[in-house]
Amino acid sequence: MTVQGGTVRLSVAPAGISYEGKLAADGNSIVGTFTQGPGNLPLTLTRANKETAWALPAPPKTMAADAPTAFEVATIRPSNPDAQGRGITMRGPREVLTINTPLGYLIEFAYNVNTRQVIGGPSWMASDRYDVVGRPLAEGLPNERQLRAMIRSLLEDRFKLAIHREKRELPAYALVVGSSPKLTKNDSNLNGLPGLGFRAPGALGVVNATMGDFVSVMQSNVLDRPVVDRTGLQGRFDFTLNWTPDESQFRGMGLQLPPPSADAKLPGLFTAIQEQLGLKLESVNAPVEVIVIDRVERPSEN
Repeated sequence: MTVQGGTVRLSVAPAGISYEGKLAADGNSIVGTFTQGPGNLPLTLTRANKETAWALPAPPKTMAADAPTAFEVATIRPSNPDAQGRGITMRGPREVLTINTPLGYLIEFAYNVNTRQVIGGPSWMASDRYDVVGRPLAEGLPNERQLRAMIRSLLEDRFKLAIHREKRELPAYALVVGSSPKLTKNDSNLNGLPGLGFRAPGALGVVNATMGDFVSVMQSNVLDRPVVDRTGLQGRFDFTLNWTPDESQFRGMGLQLPPPSADAKLPGLFTAIQEQLGLKLESVNAPVEVIVIDRVERPSEN
């Protein structure tokens, strides 16, 4: 946020939000325009007083670091066959929700791997889709590590999943430093929690994330092969990445995209990463850890 000569400018880059307005002489209001993506609308901000101020809710309590990573109760139901997309999220501070998720996708999330890193298993792992609602055994909002561990526990308990790990040489992408990184360092800590979200396919906002967080999202949601971090960049960063996706991307999110149009205004992913982030994705063969399915069953009754 900046104030210069009565002009107030605010931006939230990962969300594609900007605001510009004029500060009144008495300092009690700002008249301006709110913009997100291609749309904008007039927005007037007025200084709050005791009568109009909103009570700010207390931030949710985080789950203790040593809390048990298991569900107190969980329901697993077949998804609506017409449902599109898929996802795993928190609904409130006490409910884990997965939407339209095949078992293969749950395994990829739980073990933080790409689909090519899951070896074996029956065909229904990709075709049968489930909605899962679970209440964690421990109180508090879980972090990403704890959420993945809870899903692993669910798979072992309800799908009778048994696996072992191996190292195999696979086609992969390596994320490396290009000419010069164009990333904003985030030193705020933000409780150590990263924020990575898509406003739309090809529009990624990143806050307080490591390069490991970034490659994890790219390999699980966007690309068709594992991604390894070879940047050597330490710390957490804020950035946005906007590109025109092609038909091979976002299958990890259950999307079938058309080929890019000839008049697309944004570059493809590989060019966008170089131009906007100063990084590069290179095709490599790399030894990566794979998850080998030893045993799995359709889920037990709720």
